[in-house]
Amino acid sequence: MSTNHPHSHDYAFETLAIHAGQEADPQTGAVVTPIYQVSTYKQDGVGGLRGGYEYSRSANPTRTALEQNLAALDGGRRGLAFASGLAAEDCLLRTVTKPGDHIVIPNDAYGGTFRLFSKVLSRWGVEWSVADTQHPEAVRAAVRPNTKVIWVETPSNPLLGITDIAAVAHVAKESGSLLVVDNTFASPYLQQPLGLGADVVVYSTTKYMGGHSDVVGGALVTDDATLGEELAYHQNAMGAVAGPFDAWLVMRGIKTLGVRMDRHSENAARVAAFLAEHPKVSHVLYPGLPSHAGHDVAVKQMKAFGGMVSFRHKDGEQAAVEVCNRATLFTLGESLGGVESLIEHPGRMTHASAAGSALEVPADLVRLSVGIESVDDLLADLSEALR
Repeated sequence: MSTNHPHSHDYAFETLAIHAGQEADPQTGAVVTPIYQVSTYKQDGVGGLRGGYEYSRSANPTRTALEQNLAALDGGRRGLAFASGLAAEDCLLRTVTKPGDHIVIPNDAYGGTFRLFSKVLSRWGVEWSVADTQHPEAVRAAVRPNTKVIWVETPSNPLLGITDIAAVAHVAKESGSLLVVDNTFASPYLQQPLGLGADVVVYSTTKYMGGHSDVVGGALVTDDATLGEELAYHQNAMGAVAGPFDAWLVMRGIKTLGVRMDRHSENAARVAAFLAEHPKVSHVLYPGLPSHAGHDVAVKQMKAFGGMVSFRHKDGEQAAVEVCNRATLFTLGESLGGVESLIEHPGRMTHASAAGSALEVPADLVRLSVGIESVDDLLADLSEALR
């Protein structure tokens, strides 16, 4: 059973999103991949596997379809689907590092990723240090002789920092390190890290890939066939795989990823422009704004700027919290990337685990996941919440 790109044609992204890995069912002609809600498979004699399937932790046809789709969308040779984004990260890190190795991590990484490094991997003897990945020279300075991984998140969560993937890929190649890019905020529709020199791309498929706030999942994609086999071995050995229904939900979401990301990006640009003019807002963090420090790099490596916007409230932490509580159309909640708009206070919610560390976020920060509703309704809601 192969999870290689199933198509030899140069199809566009939107076509691959709907068709890659998802041929019509050979038995019934069903145009949507079935949910193979099964744990084990009949063998034709001992060791006689049909299509390579024996047990659904090792492989499941629904998950295979998703994994082929993921590989195609990122231009990789191997895609792997997991039970969550953090499960994907854990599998990757335990595959490519061992006790005594060192990892360079961003100074503005997602709080759950930071917790995995600081509270879990560190107990396993893996060292880490922080660098501002928006400056390739800072990354180069952080590299040690035992550095095995350079970890990048762009745009970053929740500060929307932009890292020049190609420039950091050069640093990684110089040092013999793997470059890992968390591409969750952009999605493969807006940004293609493997084509810019990354070795592995990481996703929380919970977010834009699934897109409907109804599934939790994660993914890894690589263009290195050998690394892909090693990751697949550990995926099976460790077992945190995507279940068939979860895989099916992510596939269903991916079919509309392109059109959703277009609307997310359009709406977020309008929201960012509105916030930039608001007297209660001291700073807007959105790479689509020319004032953003990473704007020129984002223009170079992204198709559009995505649906995530953060801003700092002029009146401080409590005022930021009150905005979150007053919003009505923006739902107060964690996560992001769904069709509905969400609002949260990172310092007390998604990034509370980074409090007191080098990755602590500003207390006056509000993060928005801008959905695909009418942007005029969203602006009216924000205007009322900021009054």
